[in-house]
Amino acid sequence: MINRAFSSNLATVLQRYVGMKRALGRQFDSATQALGSLDTLLAKERYPDLDATAFNAWCMTQAHLASGVRRVRMLEVHAFCLYRRRTEPDCFVPDPLAFPPYHQRIRPYIFTESEIIRLLNAASGLNSNPSTPLRPELTRLAIVLLFTTGIRRGELLNLTERDYDRQDATLHIRATKFYKSRLLPIHEGIANEIGTYLSVRTKLKLPSSPTTPLIWNAIQGGRAYTGTGLSYCIKPLLHQCGIKTANGLTPRIHDFRHNSGNRIIPSTDRQSELLRADRAIANATMAA
Repeated sequence: MINRAFSSNLATVLQRYVGMKRALGRQFDSATQALGSLDTLLAKERYPDLDATAFNAWCMTQAHLASGVRRVRMLEVHAFCLYRRRTEPDCFVPDPLAFPPYHQRIRPYIFTESEIIRLLNAASGLNSNPSTPLRPELTRLAIVLLFTTGIRRGELLNLTERDYDRQDATLHIRATKFYKSRLLPIHEGIANEIGTYLSVRTKLKLPSSPTTPLIWNAIQGGRAYTGTGLSYCIKPLLHQCGIKTANGLTPRIHDFRHNSGNRIIPSTDRQSELLRADRAIANATMAA
């Protein structure tokens, strides 16, 4: 949770607003960051209050962001202004009709089973180094989990050893995007992949405890991979295997969770869909 110290003339009401949201059970980190950037501008430019001029100046500092991200941040400021108006009826409230439109969602790339097999084979050929002693095994595991379970990249990187239950063949996904936790059943082939990875970690006498990140590297004494660090492992493999979208772009890491056989895709026959998904990943891991 981000603890932000506000410093502008609106610091008191900003702190009260953030505190209220968190008292209602929200983490409110993204909104706090947006409000913090507004507070920084107000303090730096010595604006006595938030008015149209100050708001437009802050919007200019957000110009490098995608339109959808800018809109979300502006809506956070708009919500704050509405909160403030409850006690200050004459305060400024921006017009949301002037905000940028939502950006069009990017169509996900659907990986084929043969592409996953090529990626797993390429991952097995990666070289280790002192900061990433488990690079081949770790990259394989990351691809397998993203492709088969439908978990988000952040959820993958938050996994620890205690979240894997070999006896029940489940993964415990904690504090997800919507602040909920869930148990994911996994196929035997996926469990074997995790087991192989953990066996190599033990053989190399690397840190292992219930709280050790599952997707681990040795930087700064040992920590979870960052999203950028994981991209550095996987994106070169996508280039190496010649996997591109219809527009000639490299697929996103996020696209792995949208493959046509994974467990988050609705189906009229849900049980058959799960069985097909399990057979697909079993074939992929054995072939690789």
